[in-house]
Amino acid sequence: MSEAISFEDWQAICNAKAQYCRFLDSKQWDAFASLFTEDYELDVSDGTDKDIIKGRDTALKMVQESLTGAKTAHQVHLPEMTRDGDDILVIWAMQDRVIWSEEMALTGYGTYHERWVKQGGAWKIAYLKLARYIVEM
Repeated sequence: MSEAISFEDWQAICNAKAQYCRFLDSKQWDAFASLFTEDYELDVSDGTDKDIIKGRDTALKMVQESLTGAKTAHQVHLPEMTRDGDDILVIWAMQDRVIWSEEMALTGYGTYHERWVKQGGAWKIAYLKLARYIVEM
């Protein structure tokens, strides 16, 4: 049985993930970047031909480029958290909507699988895997 997660840690991670959605959708890139470790890994390989992206700056550049000119809305729900040593593993139910133009839009439903680590007193995302179960184009 894994060690219990304190309410303070649970709340801090939930608040940081809420900021993740808000900063991403409002394109506040510096604030968004502050939520990740420098060695952050982004895995969007599920259903794509992309390799795991290593490094916060490289991952954020890819996200920024893919959302240039897009309107977005990201929502997360019902976190499942487990402790793994000093790390906390979280699975979030998610939904996202990305509109590039009147002819090109995506609505996705799935999960984020994440590893959070504490650095400088704040919880940060060290790894994120996006798994979409439904994609409507």
